Amino acid sequence: MRLFSVTLLVLLLAASGIANATALPTPRQVDIPAASRTLHAQLYKPDGDGPFPTVIALHGCGGLSGHSEPVPPRYRDWAEQLLKSGHAVLLPDSYGSRELGPQCRASERRVLARRERVADVVAARLWLLQQPWVARDRISLMGWANGASAVLWAVRPQLSLRSAGPDFRSAIAFYPDCRTSSGLGWSARVPTLLLIGAKDDISSPAACRQMVEGARGRSALARIVVYPGALHEFDRANLPLRALGGGAEPALPERGHVGTDMKARSDSQRLVAEWLSR
Repeated sequence: MRLFSVTLLVLLLAASGIANATALPTPRQVDIPAASRTLHAQLYKPDGDGPFPTVIALHGCGGLSGHSEPVPPRYRDWAEQLLKSGHAVLLPDSYGSRELGPQCRASERRVLARRERVADVVAARLWLLQQPWVARDRISLMGWANGASAVLWAVRPQLSLRSAGPDFRSAIAFYPDCRTSSGLGWSARVPTLLLIGAKDDISSPAACRQMVEGARGRSALARIVVYPGALHEFDRANLPLRALGGGAEPALPERGHVGTDMKARSDSQRLVAEWLSR
């Protein structure tokens, strides 16, 4: 009996040590000076002094605020994966910083991907360049839906950032709305990866493919991956497949289909890791 108790205690202590060793840092709010306001953001940072490669992660139209947690599970999931690979993650709150809730169903959006959200990207980048724990030449962009559309605007050659320090290392856009960018002859000045489902009826896979193919020969490396059968938000964990209707869910679009695609989710995780390690 004594031997059993000692063995059990050893196993419990070992399990506790493993849990502590794998515990991930919790986010903390940081306030970033911007042109006419303070930009609130959530920061995940690995332990230590760095310098760490860092990802500016841009939320979709549902925003960050108004939830029981500072970072909703869909973004926390990605942030924790990036933390495990040694990245810091900064999530600017474009809506909450302007005292706005989710904008998915707003009849008139006051925060536009091509304007206010790009301004938030610029402010976040300048703040990161001043932090001693940041690897200045390894700051990347990543976004989802409306945040991904902001990524596409932020990497266009017309927005040159080289005079203020190293440019973004790379960019990743999950299911952006490419229709406007495609019509404007989009191109990128940094390597950009676009991931979208073939059955996404909220964004437009056809417009995204046309946009990327049209940029060939006059752009930095731009790659698109279209996942057969995948819907909008395919990378989100444990999201049942469903059609959106006129329900009272302000953090989701009014119409279309959403749902997890496990195969596409897994492959996108692999591709994101590879793209950020370039």
